[in-house]
Amino acid sequence: MRFAALAFLLAPILCAQDPTPVFHATSELVLVDVQVLNRKTGAPAPALRPGDFEVSEEGVRQEITHFSRDEFPLSVVLLFDLTDSVQGVLKHLAQGAQTALAHFKPSDEVAVMVYSGHASLVDGFTTDRARTSHAIEKAAAMSSDEPAYFNEGIYRAAVQLRQAGNPSNRRVIVWLTDNLPNVPYHPEHPVHSEAEAFRALHEEGVVVAPILLKDRAWAVPGLIVEAAEASHRKDAPPGNARTYAELSGGQAVGLRGKQPEERLAQLIDELRARYTIGYRPSDPRAAGTFRRIEVKLAASGGLRPKQWNVLARQGYYRQ
Repeated sequence: MRFAALAFLLAPILCAQDPTPVFHATSELVLVDVQVLNRKTGAPAPALRPGDFEVSEEGVRQEITHFSRDEFPLSVVLLFDLTDSVQGVLKHLAQGAQTALAHFKPSDEVAVMVYSGHASLVDGFTTDRARTSHAIEKAAAMSSDEPAYFNEGIYRAAVQLRQAGNPSNRRVIVWLTDNLPNVPYHPEHPVHSEAEAFRALHEEGVVVAPILLKDRAWAVPGLIVEAAEASHRKDAPPGNARTYAELSGGQAVGLRGKQPEERLAQLIDELRARYTIGYRPSDPRAAGTFRRIEVKLAASGGLRPKQWNVLARQGYYRQ
């Protein structure tokens, strides 16, 4: 249900932390998940080499010591919004889930979660695709009259990724949502703020990959809710799927005229096409120090940098 009670003032929520996207790494090797997309078409770049990239930390160029593509398995949380505008699409996805899940590799592990006013684990990490398909069907049969608290859903999904079977796996939240969050007005259960959700993502090194819905039937109600909550959103941001994607180095995409299971399958393939770039910092610092990084295309590489977008995290905390 999108219309939360609007008669109460929002309780203060922690939101002043620096939202700069970060991830934890050892001082021995920093790994960065990178995707390169055409600015006009959004298509992934052709096969690239280490020499096509430049990596800098705090403005100092770093030597790339690790470079791979599709080498590390995936640990993925499929996170589903239970509000009314998403239910129809989720039910459709459940019907074709087996087809989409076949795009994962045998070593990839998948968990299923749902959220509205609170988040729940439907099924934990598994490489059993039939089990995950059943979990999606179970999620599609659920409903909720609660508002949609995005920050709580993302926070809980990020924490769930701590349960991934292999700590070296690439961690991803694939998020099906209409991107219409509610501000929590004295929620029944304690919920986490946007800043806390950011931090959970940063600590676990998670990429957020939202699949956004556009439902005309919900356009007007969404605008009404946003207008009613406008005075509180600056002080307590309720979360935004595009922001989460940008901060984590992911990309928010629409269905693009495809059936939901087709779009999920395509997204899985796109996640597989991402690169992992590693370097050993040339200027070691104490644990807990924030270090800004930048990944870009090299001017001497095979692509013209102005024609491509490079998606990557912007920093990390040294452990």
